[in-house]
Amino acid sequence: MTNESKQDFKPRLGLLDATMIVAGSMIGSGIFIVTSEITRSVGGAGYLVAMWVLTGIITIIAAVSYGELSAMYPKAGGMYVYLREAYSPLIGFLYGWTFFTIIQTGTIAAVGVAFAKFTSYLIPVVGEENILLSIGGFQLKASQLVSIAVIVLLTYINSRGVKNGAFIQTFLTIIKIISLAALILCGFIWGAKAETWNLNWQNPWTASGLSMENGHIVSSVLSGLAFFGAIAIAMKGSLFSSDSWHNITFIAGEVKNPKRNIGLSLMLGTLIVTVIYVLTNLMYLAVIPLDAIAFAKSDRVGVVAAEYIFGPAGTMIIAIAIMISTFGCNNGLILAGARVYYTMAKDNLFFAKAGVLNKYEVPAYSLWLQCIWASALCLTGKYNDLLALVIFGVLIFYVLTIIGIYILRKTKPEIHRPYKALGYPVLPAIYIIVASGLAVLLLIFETRYTFPGLAIILAGIPVYYFILKRKNQVVPVAEP
Repeated sequence: MTNESKQDFKPRLGLLDATMIVAGSMIGSGIFIVTSEITRSVGGAGYLVAMWVLTGIITIIAAVSYGELSAMYPKAGGMYVYLREAYSPLIGFLYGWTFFTIIQTGTIAAVGVAFAKFTSYLIPVVGEENILLSIGGFQLKASQLVSIAVIVLLTYINSRGVKNGAFIQTFLTIIKIISLAALILCGFIWGAKAETWNLNWQNPWTASGLSMENGHIVSSVLSGLAFFGAIAIAMKGSLFSSDSWHNITFIAGEVKNPKRNIGLSLMLGTLIVTVIYVLTNLMYLAVIPLDAIAFAKSDRVGVVAAEYIFGPAGTMIIAIAIMISTFGCNNGLILAGARVYYTMAKDNLFFAKAGVLNKYEVPAYSLWLQCIWASALCLTGKYNDLLALVIFGVLIFYVLTIIGIYILRKTKPEIHRPYKALGYPVLPAIYIIVASGLAVLLLIFETRYTFPGLAIILAGIPVYYFILKRKNQVVPVAEP
């Protein structure tokens, strides 16, 4: 990291690049995996599709609401800046702290784990079963090394300039969209069977939890609070699969005409992905019996669908497609995440070197710090564990950010708003209610993960005051 300079980011990314960063950061491994867990949680085909539709609706609402904030503050940092301006530097820091400790790095790790999961389908020797080292309760698996290797590679590529990362992102996202569209079409044309579709839709609104006991599927009817808990657990997966749409706001300083293009890319990217996700799940229901969806081996429902459609050869093709998808997703996550730490460093709330650009005009130090911690997380958890840990913190800060729109309308009415939140005040309020309800339900039913997540968020409070005391300063609030 030599020849560092302190110049500002240069706007190099157009609307297509921005839209592909939104869509590409969303489309990763989730759409090929989490449908199995959703089906086990809620049972009926109607509820399965409803989870994806509801997720898509609230994601689009959040995205078009963020458009107002991105137009007000078209700079690097995204949610960190929005929360800092709407509330206080402390709230902004808590987001940045949680973003670094679990949200972005945990997501990068989870997607890396998923990449390794499908790589091992093609190359079994790098699978979870291959334990390279065992010390006490810790096991080093070949799949973990694969996860780390892809994170390191993508970090290196992005440390060499934003155009490198953006080119990979645009190219791979287009490939992902084409591949998913082809899978959907082939599924409906060649793999769909009327008897499978009809059987899956016999009792679409029967909410039941599915489990496997002694080789037999056991169904338990859900009602009352247990029903809402199952909904929350199910949406944990669909929300994670639709997350990271806001990554484009982190690199606002590198987008051309950001006051227009960021809001537009948020709307276009989330809409494209939502349509693809709903159609993909309808295709699953047309091709695969519901029980086979629920208990797909290692939850690889995308691989099962390809096998139903194309036969044994199809599973190899889809595994490669999913590897491409997760590779591109992690590229977008890695590219965008480091810009948050850069902005925090400019506010003297992160390592000073994180606020310096290298000769390629990217925050290389931030990128490598992110790489190191995400790699460490690859050693600590499985895909579903990382997913549960991440989504709770994400929901809390999404809700706070949307509430921030109402606050800023009152406290800073003088700031120019070239774009305003669609459907304000009703649509943002709907998002706040739904997302808050899901966060509370996860806190009740997923305490194993949400309590540690909440503890990490709260741990940021003493860290913040320690930093202030050590630097003997008051954090400046940047002007828009």
